[in-house]
Amino acid sequence: MAQIGAYADYADKGLLYKADDLLGIREQADFVSQLASAGRINGMQYGMPFAASTRLLFYNKTLFADAGLTPPTTWKQLAADAEALKADGVKYPYALPLGPEEAQAETMQWLLSGGGGYVDSMGTYGIDSEENVRTLNWLKDDLVGKGLTGPVAPENLNRAAAFAAFAAGDVGMLNGHPSLMKIAAAKGVKFGMVPMPGAEGRTKNSMGVADWMMSFRQNGHAEQVGDFLDFVYSEKNVLAFSREYDLLPVTNSASEAMSGDSQDADLKPFLNALPSSELPPVGKTSWASVSAAVKKRIGSAVSTNGSPADVLRGLQLTAQKAE
Repeated sequence: MAQIGAYADYADKGLLYKADDLLGIREQADFVSQLASAGRINGMQYGMPFAASTRLLFYNKTLFADAGLTPPTTWKQLAADAEALKADGVKYPYALPLGPEEAQAETMQWLLSGGGGYVDSMGTYGIDSEENVRTLNWLKDDLVGKGLTGPVAPENLNRAAAFAAFAAGDVGMLNGHPSLMKIAAAKGVKFGMVPMPGAEGRTKNSMGVADWMMSFRQNGHAEQVGDFLDFVYSEKNVLAFSREYDLLPVTNSASEAMSGDSQDADLKPFLNALPSSELPPVGKTSWASVSAAVKKRIGSAVSTNGSPADVLRGLQLTAQKAE
């Protein structure tokens, strides 16, 4: 077995058991539908979701109160809030981590907020769509170009550094996942969380993320693996794991239990975002190389001399070749 971030290459080579070989119908039906769908290739479940999270916009309540601001619901409001925070001397009005650590995630959240994404409704790559070009042009011109993303160029800012700056009280806003709550709280930062602002209003689809369990056929231990997975995916164990690491449950039964428990109140906004979340195209064998290309190139699109249209067109060609 393996628990890693991608399963499609192994499934494509015929190396994996299908979930049907390992789990009963009831157990498979308990997977959160968005996550289950992302683990399928041609209708067959090969990747079994193990850990999940979504993204929300975090904001520093103290900095917002000092500037007399309310959380934004549109890009225009986000830019106006960032202008006010900059005027108050905030180091990173909006932290935009497009460095090579996890630029593909920050990018996807912004593309979704502009009505686009990496793939279209048919699952075909549409990286250079009009919506995506418009989104990156807005980032380049209205945030980065106006000095609202801080002293480190987005292409050089990694997520870990952005999170650390938020925990130090130096960031007004940034996209974050559940683990940022613990990081910020440990440093005494008072924060709020809202859905990502969109071009015209709050984004309907948050970005979802999952890691995957998979079982290799080569040693023929389907029965033993199935017994282990029954243990892993019991409601008790899914809840315990999710709470320990500030992650979202991957099963409906554990999600319902968490939604109704007061000890999990902080995670509820992320839970609410999960059913309508959109995951990267992890079922494509090409996604690993496309993701790597996004990490390497996307930051340059919003730099002073960058061209969003050219960078996105280049990424689209990379994706088509990888397909």
